[in-house]
Amino acid sequence: MQGLELCREFYRQCAAPAVEKRFGERAGRIAAGLVGQGSDCLGYDDEISRDHDFGPGCCLWLTDEDEEAFGAELRELYASLPAEFMGFRRSTQPQGADRVGVMRISQFYARFTGCPGTPPNEAAWLRVPEHFLAAATSGEVFRDDAGAFSRIRASLLPCYPRDVRLKKLAARVFAMGQAGQYNYPRIVRRGDGPAAMLALDEFARAALSALHLLNRRYLPYYKWAFRSARGLPRLQQAVSELEALFAEEARSGREELIESICGQVRTALAQDELTDSRETFLAAQAGEIMKRIDSDFLKNLGVSVG
Repeated sequence: MQGLELCREFYRQCAAPAVEKRFGERAGRIAAGLVGQGSDCLGYDDEISRDHDFGPGCCLWLTDEDEEAFGAELRELYASLPAEFMGFRRSTQPQGADRVGVMRISQFYARFTGCPGTPPNEAAWLRVPEHFLAAATSGEVFRDDAGAFSRIRASLLPCYPRDVRLKKLAARVFAMGQAGQYNYPRIVRRGDGPAAMLALDEFARAALSALHLLNRRYLPYYKWAFRSARGLPRLQQAVSELEALFAEEARSGREELIESICGQVRTALAQDELTDSRETFLAAQAGEIMKRIDSDFLKNLGVSVG
Protein backbone atom coordinates (compact mmCIF):
# COMPACT_ATOMS: atom_id res chain seq x y z
CA MET A 1 0.00 0.00 0.00
CA GLN A 2 1.29 3.43 -0.91
CA GLY A 3 1.26 6.34 1.50
CA LEU A 4 -1.46 8.38 -0.17
CA GLU A 5 -3.90 5.48 -0.13
CA LEU A 6 -3.04 4.74 3.51
CA CYS A 7 -3.59 8.36 4.51
CA ARG A 8 -6.83 8.59 2.55
CA GLU A 9 -8.19 5.58 4.43
CA PHE A 10 -6.93 6.92 7.75
CA TYR A 11 -8.85 10.13 7.12
CA ARG A 12 -11.98 8.32 5.95
CA GLN A 13 -12.11 5.79 8.78
CA CYS A 14 -10.56 7.70 11.69
CA ALA A 15 -10.17 11.45 11.25
CA ALA A 16 -13.36 12.31 9.37
CA PRO A 17 -15.79 10.58 11.79
CA ALA A 18 -14.01 12.10 14.80
CA VAL A 19 -14.08 15.59 13.27
CA GLU A 20 -17.77 15.29 12.37
CA LYS A 21 -18.66 14.11 15.87
CA ARG A 22 -16.69 16.85 17.66
CA PHE A 23 -17.30 19.82 15.35
CA GLY A 24 -20.67 19.19 13.71
CA GLU A 25 -21.44 21.94 11.17
CA ARG A 26 -17.98 23.43 11.65
CA ALA A 27 -16.47 20.25 10.17
CA GLY A 28 -17.33 21.63 6.73
CA ARG A 29 -14.90 24.48 7.34
CA ILE A 30 -11.96 22.10 7.74
CA ALA A 31 -10.15 21.16 4.53
CA ALA A 32 -8.42 17.79 4.58
CA GLY A 33 -5.97 15.91 2.40
CA LEU A 34 -2.35 14.95 1.92
CA VAL A 35 -0.32 17.58 0.06
CA GLY A 36 3.26 18.75 0.35
CA GLN A 37 6.77 17.36 0.38
CA GLY A 38 7.42 13.65 0.23
CA SER A 39 7.33 10.83 -2.28
CA ASP A 40 3.94 9.71 -0.95
CA CYS A 41 2.38 13.00 -2.04
CA LEU A 42 3.69 12.42 -5.56
CA GLY A 43 2.62 8.77 -5.59
CA TYR A 44 6.27 7.67 -5.99
CA ASP A 45 6.82 5.99 -2.61
CA ASP A 46 7.87 2.35 -2.31
CA GLU A 47 9.30 -0.02 0.31
CA ILE A 48 12.50 2.05 0.55
CA SER A 49 10.45 5.17 1.31
CA ARG A 50 9.20 3.68 4.57
CA ASP A 51 12.43 4.40 6.44
CA HIS A 52 11.21 7.92 7.29
CA ASP A 53 8.05 10.04 7.37
CA PHE A 54 5.84 7.08 6.44
CA GLY A 55 2.62 6.24 8.22
CA PRO A 56 -1.05 7.09 8.52
CA GLY A 57 -1.94 10.75 8.89
CA CYS A 58 -3.50 13.66 7.06
CA CYS A 59 -3.41 17.43 6.78
CA LEU A 60 -6.25 19.44 8.30
CA TRP A 61 -6.17 22.99 6.98
CA LEU A 62 -7.86 26.01 8.58
CA THR A 63 -8.30 29.64 7.60
CA ASP A 64 -6.64 32.14 9.93
CA GLU A 65 -10.03 32.96 11.41
CA ASP A 66 -10.91 29.33 12.12
CA GLU A 67 -7.44 28.67 13.50
CA GLU A 68 -8.05 31.31 16.14
CA ALA A 69 -11.55 30.00 16.82
CA PHE A 70 -10.94 26.27 17.20
CA GLY A 71 -7.43 25.37 16.02
CA ALA A 72 -6.27 24.25 19.47
CA GLU A 73 -9.32 22.04 19.87
CA LEU A 74 -8.73 20.45 16.48
CA ARG A 75 -5.09 19.76 17.36
CA GLU A 76 -6.17 18.06 20.53
CA LEU A 77 -8.55 15.87 18.56
CA TYR A 78 -5.90 15.02 15.93
CA ALA A 79 -3.43 14.01 18.65
CA SER A 80 -6.03 11.63 20.10
CA LEU A 81 -6.51 9.67 16.87
CA PRO A 82 -5.25 6.04 16.80
CA ALA A 83 -1.49 5.69 17.00
CA GLU A 84 -1.64 2.63 14.73
CA PHE A 85 -3.73 2.01 11.64
CA MET A 86 -3.77 -0.91 9.20
CA GLY A 87 -0.58 -2.25 10.76
CA PHE A 88 1.35 1.03 10.42
CA ARG A 89 2.27 3.39 13.23
CA ARG A 90 1.83 7.13 12.90
CA SER A 91 5.10 8.99 12.42
CA THR A 92 6.35 10.83 15.49
CA GLN A 93 9.75 11.73 14.06
CA PRO A 94 10.58 15.47 14.23
CA GLN A 95 11.18 15.73 10.48
CA GLY A 96 7.65 14.54 9.82
CA ALA A 97 6.00 16.83 12.33
CA ASP A 98 5.04 19.53 9.84
CA ARG A 99 3.97 17.19 7.03
CA VAL A 100 0.65 16.21 8.58
CA GLY A 101 -1.63 17.53 11.28
CA VAL A 102 -3.47 20.81 11.77
CA MET A 103 -2.09 23.84 9.94
CA ARG A 104 -3.13 27.26 8.72
CA ILE A 105 -3.84 27.46 4.99
CA SER A 106 -1.84 30.69 4.81
CA GLN A 107 1.21 29.15 6.50
CA PHE A 108 1.04 25.99 4.40
CA TYR A 109 1.26 27.94 1.15
CA ALA A 110 3.76 30.47 2.51
CA ARG A 111 6.14 27.58 3.19
CA PHE A 112 6.27 26.89 -0.54
CA THR A 113 5.45 30.17 -2.31
CA GLY A 114 6.74 32.72 0.19
CA CYS A 115 3.31 34.30 0.51
CA PRO A 116 0.00 33.27 2.13
CA GLY A 117 -1.59 32.34 -1.17
CA THR A 118 -1.07 32.92 -4.87
CA PRO A 119 2.11 34.90 -5.67
CA PRO A 120 0.90 38.50 -6.15
CA ASN A 121 3.06 39.48 -9.13
CA GLU A 122 5.52 38.22 -11.74
CA ALA A 123 8.58 38.83 -9.57
CA ALA A 124 7.06 36.75 -6.77
CA TRP A 125 6.15 33.95 -9.18
CA LEU A 126 9.65 33.97 -10.67
CA ARG A 127 11.26 33.51 -7.27
CA VAL A 128 9.37 30.32 -6.43
CA PRO A 129 11.42 27.18 -7.26
CA GLU A 130 9.63 24.68 -9.45
CA HIS A 131 9.95 21.84 -6.95
CA PHE A 132 8.22 23.94 -4.27
CA LEU A 133 5.24 24.46 -6.57
CA ALA A 134 5.26 20.76 -7.46
CA ALA A 135 5.02 20.01 -3.73
CA ALA A 136 2.34 22.63 -3.05
CA THR A 137 0.12 21.14 -5.76
CA SER A 138 0.89 17.46 -5.17
CA GLY A 139 -1.17 14.80 -3.45
CA GLU A 140 -4.92 14.92 -3.01
CA VAL A 141 -7.52 17.04 -1.28
CA PHE A 142 -9.99 14.71 0.45
CA ARG A 143 -12.50 17.36 1.48
CA ASP A 144 -12.81 21.12 1.14
CA ASP A 145 -16.42 22.23 1.43
CA ALA A 146 -15.52 25.88 2.03
CA GLY A 147 -13.05 25.87 -0.87
CA ALA A 148 -10.46 28.22 0.68
CA PHE A 149 -7.58 25.74 0.33
CA SER A 150 -8.61 24.54 -3.13
CA ARG A 151 -9.00 28.04 -4.59
CA ILE A 152 -5.33 28.75 -3.97
CA ARG A 153 -4.35 25.30 -5.22
CA ALA A 154 -6.30 25.86 -8.45
CA SER A 155 -4.58 29.23 -8.98
CA LEU A 156 -1.18 27.48 -8.96
CA LEU A 157 -2.16 24.87 -11.53
CA PRO A 158 -1.30 23.58 -14.03
CA CYS A 159 1.89 25.65 -14.25
CA TYR A 160 3.30 29.15 -14.00
CA PRO A 161 1.37 32.04 -15.61
CA ARG A 162 2.12 32.30 -19.33
CA ASP A 163 4.84 34.96 -19.32
CA VAL A 164 6.58 33.54 -16.24
CA ARG A 165 6.57 30.08 -17.83
CA LEU A 166 8.09 31.51 -21.01
CA LYS A 167 10.75 33.40 -19.04
CA LYS A 168 11.75 30.25 -17.20
CA LEU A 169 11.66 28.24 -20.42
CA ALA A 170 13.95 30.78 -22.12
CA ALA A 171 16.43 30.47 -19.25
CA ARG A 172 16.38 26.66 -19.42
CA VAL A 173 16.77 26.57 -23.19
CA PHE A 174 19.66 29.01 -22.94
CA ALA A 175 21.34 26.80 -20.31
CA MET A 176 20.85 23.70 -22.46
CA GLY A 177 22.63 25.37 -25.35
CA GLN A 178 25.47 26.74 -23.24
CA ALA A 179 26.13 23.66 -21.10
CA GLY A 180 25.32 20.90 -23.57
CA GLN A 181 25.94 22.13 -27.08
CA TYR A 182 28.78 24.57 -26.40
CA ASN A 183 30.67 23.78 -23.19
CA TYR A 184 30.40 19.98 -23.00
CA PRO A 185 32.19 19.15 -26.30
CA ARG A 186 34.86 21.80 -25.66
CA ILE A 187 35.57 20.42 -22.19
CA VAL A 188 35.72 16.86 -23.55
CA ARG A 189 38.31 17.94 -26.11
CA ARG A 190 40.37 19.41 -23.28
CA GLY A 191 40.27 16.04 -21.52
CA ASP A 192 38.80 17.42 -18.28
CA GLY A 193 36.49 14.55 -17.31
CA PRO A 194 35.12 15.96 -14.03
CA ALA A 195 34.28 19.31 -15.64
CA ALA A 196 32.59 17.48 -18.50
CA MET A 197 30.37 15.66 -15.99
CA LEU A 198 29.43 18.99 -14.42
CA ALA A 199 28.48 20.36 -17.85
CA LEU A 200 26.43 17.24 -18.52
CA ASP A 201 24.67 17.67 -15.18
CA GLU A 202 23.88 21.32 -15.95
CA PHE A 203 22.48 20.29 -19.32
CA ALA A 204 20.36 17.49 -17.87
CA ARG A 205 18.88 19.67 -15.12
CA ALA A 206 18.00 22.42 -17.60
CA ALA A 207 16.57 19.90 -20.05
CA LEU A 208 14.40 18.20 -17.43
CA SER A 209 12.98 21.57 -16.42
CA ALA A 210 12.42 22.57 -20.06
CA LEU A 211 10.61 19.32 -20.80
CA HIS A 212 8.30 19.89 -17.85
CA LEU A 213 7.67 23.52 -18.78
CA LEU A 214 6.86 22.52 -22.37
CA ASN A 215 4.32 20.10 -20.90
CA ARG A 216 3.01 22.83 -18.56
CA ARG A 217 4.08 20.90 -15.48
CA TYR A 218 6.24 21.70 -12.48
CA LEU A 219 9.54 19.85 -12.11
CA PRO A 220 9.60 18.03 -8.73
CA TYR A 221 12.54 17.61 -6.37
CA TYR A 222 15.61 16.42 -8.26
CA LYS A 223 15.51 12.77 -7.13
CA TRP A 224 12.06 12.42 -8.71
CA ALA A 225 12.80 14.46 -11.84
CA PHE A 226 13.27 11.51 -14.19
CA ARG A 227 10.37 9.60 -12.63
CA SER A 228 8.12 12.57 -13.31
CA ALA A 229 9.54 13.11 -16.82
CA ARG A 230 8.67 9.53 -17.81
CA GLY A 231 5.01 10.40 -17.27
CA LEU A 232 4.97 13.54 -19.42
CA PRO A 233 2.62 13.39 -22.42
CA ARG A 234 5.06 15.09 -24.83
CA LEU A 235 8.72 14.60 -25.78
CA GLN A 236 9.15 11.06 -24.49
CA GLN A 237 11.94 10.34 -26.99
CA ALA A 238 13.87 13.27 -25.53
CA VAL A 239 13.30 11.88 -22.02
CA SER A 240 14.65 8.46 -23.07
CA GLU A 241 17.69 10.02 -24.72
CA LEU A 242 18.31 12.19 -21.67
CA GLU A 243 18.40 9.05 -19.52
CA ALA A 244 20.71 7.38 -22.03
CA LEU A 245 23.25 10.20 -21.57
CA PHE A 246 24.18 8.76 -18.19
CA ALA A 247 24.86 5.23 -19.44
CA GLU A 248 28.57 4.33 -19.54
CA GLU A 249 28.24 2.89 -23.04
CA ALA A 250 26.90 6.25 -24.28
CA ARG A 251 30.15 8.10 -23.55
CA SER A 252 31.25 8.29 -27.18
CA GLY A 253 27.79 9.24 -28.42
CA ARG A 254 26.81 11.88 -25.90
CA GLU A 255 27.28 14.82 -28.24
CA GLU A 256 24.90 13.24 -30.76
CA LEU A 257 22.33 12.59 -28.00
CA ILE A 258 22.62 16.19 -26.81
CA GLU A 259 22.02 17.49 -30.33
CA SER A 260 19.04 15.17 -30.76
CA ILE A 261 17.46 16.31 -27.49
CA CYS A 262 18.03 19.95 -28.39
CA GLY A 263 16.51 19.36 -31.82
CA GLN A 264 13.36 17.88 -30.28
CA VAL A 265 13.04 20.84 -27.93
CA ARG A 266 13.42 23.23 -30.87
CA THR A 267 10.68 21.35 -32.73
CA ALA A 268 8.40 21.59 -29.70
CA LEU A 269 9.06 25.33 -29.48
CA ALA A 270 8.06 25.69 -33.14
CA GLN A 271 4.91 23.62 -32.57
CA ASP A 272 3.98 25.93 -29.69
CA GLU A 273 4.68 28.97 -31.86
CA LEU A 274 7.48 30.09 -29.58
CA THR A 275 10.00 30.31 -32.42
CA ASP A 276 10.08 30.61 -36.17
CA SER A 277 13.85 30.23 -36.34
CA ARG A 278 15.59 27.12 -37.62
CA GLU A 279 18.72 27.86 -35.60
CA THR A 280 20.01 24.62 -34.06
CA PHE A 281 21.92 26.32 -31.20
CA LEU A 282 19.38 26.52 -28.39
CA ALA A 283 20.95 29.57 -26.75
CA ALA A 284 19.77 31.51 -29.79
CA GLN A 285 16.27 30.01 -29.49
CA ALA A 286 16.06 31.49 -26.00
CA GLY A 287 15.98 34.92 -27.62
CA GLU A 288 13.04 33.84 -29.77
CA ILE A 289 11.10 32.86 -26.67
CA MET A 290 11.93 36.18 -25.01
CA LYS A 291 10.41 38.06 -27.96
CA ARG A 292 7.06 36.45 -27.24
CA ILE A 293 6.87 37.61 -23.62
CA ASP A 294 4.41 40.46 -23.15
CA SER A 295 5.55 41.61 -19.71
CA ASP A 296 8.05 44.48 -19.87
CA PHE A 297 9.38 43.49 -16.44
CA LEU A 298 10.22 39.96 -17.57
CA LYS A 299 11.46 41.05 -21.00
CA ASN A 300 14.01 43.34 -19.41
CA LEU A 301 15.56 40.61 -17.28
CA GLY A 302 18.64 38.81 -18.53
CA VAL A 303 17.89 35.74 -20.62
CA SER A 304 19.50 33.42 -18.06
CA VAL A 305 17.39 34.77 -15.16
CA GLY A 306 14.70 32.33 -14.17
